[in-house]
Amino acid sequence: MADELPVRSTVTTQEKAISEERERERAFRAAPQLNKSPLHGLWALTNRDLVKWYKNPIQLFISLIQPVVWLGLFGKAFNFPIPTSVLGSTGGYFSYLAAGMLAFIILFTAAFAGMSVVWDRRFGFMNKALSTPVGRGAIVTGKVMQSVIRSLVQAAIVLGIAVALGMDTTNFSVLTVAGSFVILFCMAFGLSSLFVMLALRSADWQTQMAMINLLNLPLLFASNAMLPVASMPSWLQGVVKVNPVSYANDAVRQMLLGSTATIAPLWVDFGVLALFAGLLSVLGIVLSWRFLSK
Repeated sequence: MADELPVRSTVTTQEKAISEERERERAFRAAPQLNKSPLHGLWALTNRDLVKWYKNPIQLFISLIQPVVWLGLFGKAFNFPIPTSVLGSTGGYFSYLAAGMLAFIILFTAAFAGMSVVWDRRFGFMNKALSTPVGRGAIVTGKVMQSVIRSLVQAAIVLGIAVALGMDTTNFSVLTVAGSFVILFCMAFGLSSLFVMLALRSADWQTQMAMINLLNLPLLFASNAMLPVASMPSWLQGVVKVNPVSYANDAVRQMLLGSTATIAPLWVDFGVLALFAGLLSVLGIVLSWRFLSK
């Protein structure tokens, strides 16, 4: 009887060790829990498009040289005298145009945000992304965010070039420059959301390019980016005042140039751009749930 006790004790210890080993094996083989956060994969998708931009020397060079062409050639060539009362600020037409160029470069960069969706669909990456646990809203937001980051980087380059070429910096401060880029962020987010939304079901780059040309030129020329509102015909002034690009230009000029020839108070400019960005981003995410498919 005494000899049986050690045997039983040994058997019990072995069974316990085997049971623990099996538990560890089951835990090791268990499928990992999926990350169901709506932001899961957002930065990975955003950075994927950014890498194609900043690691492409030709594309990066073009993005740097384009502001030089617009400001150095167009800005200086058309630096004709306009009364300060019409411009609403000092610094002349070049400073007026330089502030408008910030919104201009963002408009044209955001216009091509949807092209990334078209190419991803054509080359099969979109199907792969839709097969992962990443939400459709994150896919759309990633496309918007990469466009916003590119837009703001290029706007900063434009501002630096404009200052180097003679833009009036009397009203420049950390607060005014930061506030201007908050406005530009809202504009870039709203416009990028718009063009990505238009590309959700598109697989034809020619159709997307046609929509870009249909929208970006009217948004540019029916705004105060290049000319003061007071110099426009009355019917066009009404169009300018419903164009979100005009409110971005208006806010930037108030902060950077101290402009007094405004279309709205500064807080209205901020409100319009924030509402514009919020509505279009929400609309883009909602439409992605319905239209973004394999």
